[in-house]
Amino acid sequence: MTTLVGLDLAGRRVVVVGAGVVGVRRTRRLLEDAARVVLVDPEPSADARRIASHGDVELVERAVRPTDLDGAWLVVAATTDPATNAQVAAWSEANGTWCVNASDGASGSARMAAAGRHGDLAIGVVSTEEPDPRRAAGVRDALVRHVSAGEVDLRRRRPGQGRVVLVGSGPGDPDLLTTGGREALRTADVVVTDRLGATGILDQLPADVEVVDVGKSPTNHPVPQAEINRILVEHALAGRTVVRYKGGDPYVFGRGGEEVHACRAAGVMVEIVPGITSAFAVPALAGIPVTQRGVATSVLVTSGHAGADPATVDALAAGATVVLLMAVSSLADICAAALAAGVDADLPVAAIERGSTAHERVTRAGLATAAEVMAAAGVRPPAIVVIGRVAAEGFLDDEVCATPARVPTRGAGPDAVPTDPDD
Repeated sequence: MTTLVGLDLAGRRVVVVGAGVVGVRRTRRLLEDAARVVLVDPEPSADARRIASHGDVELVERAVRPTDLDGAWLVVAATTDPATNAQVAAWSEANGTWCVNASDGASGSARMAAAGRHGDLAIGVVSTEEPDPRRAAGVRDALVRHVSAGEVDLRRRRPGQGRVVLVGSGPGDPDLLTTGGREALRTADVVVTDRLGATGILDQLPADVEVVDVGKSPTNHPVPQAEINRILVEHALAGRTVVRYKGGDPYVFGRGGEEVHACRAAGVMVEIVPGITSAFAVPALAGIPVTQRGVATSVLVTSGHAGADPATVDALAAGATVVLLMAVSSLADICAAALAAGVDADLPVAAIERGSTAHERVTRAGLATAAEVMAAAGVRPPAIVVIGRVAAEGFLDDEVCATPARVPTRGAGPDAVPTDPDD
């Protein structure tokens, strides 16, 4: 009979004997657990040398000795010689040290589980009799798939310290919510959600998960930010796991920094699960690359609340792509300021409404007429506005995409040096 035990090896000495394929594989896994690994082999593989070159492990290039096991919490015998592995297992047994014998599970005192991770849970499978690594790995994979499919309630059962997890849900398509975001939702006792983002997925939560809607629209802020902060802190201090579910990425005009500060000031543990920002994802899905070699080599992401900010006008004048969030109402002022600064009146402007969803719509115009065209088309938030050559209709099909603009040079004459680092 084998008893399953989870070992905390962080910072503890683990000796791996054998620096071939198996030893290196086991070493990588132990490094993920933050173990202090000593790798012993008279002829280590190139992979083992590369790992050691980064300072991740201590590499001992000689035959193993009994004293190498002194102070070890775990020993892994992973050479290609069964006799050596058996000797290491015997030394470990005499020292009272757990030992995994990679060539003969029956002679070691421990076995490495086929392990998978899901958030803060580790899922491990071992054979209790004749070792069968492939069989164990197959069962592990099936279990991980089952958990990943949302078939298991991952909420904590024991009372404990509450926490807040800020989750970016992406631009709206549930497929763009990260795996980490989905896992955080499955641990939530309370979800405090925005109006935008992949909110449809909240219908899949257990019925007893409390969902608090604090969503805002451009002219309607029913729940002030201070009240949102209070809700997060109050639930966390009551011992609950709170997911703050936000559209896009929490740190890209999502006021995530303010919420983190409020939680930390109240002594609440807070974690961040970044999201795919709408500033880049929505244009990409609409066929607009925000950078393109030789066309737009920089991009400025800004908020329409800043209005005709000098930085926005300067970026457009310099040929950068400008991505505007929350800018439908301020677009006229921004375009007027850019035109006054001498920006090309025909510079393409694209407004993408409800990006990544089935209701996505793209409206295009030139800089001089953009505000008028968008108003006539009834463009409404949520929308991302892109200004720059990359926003032209059919840009990816046009030869401008394949033919970079002339590269500026330093100096003059036939020996001038291109400034583009890719040339």
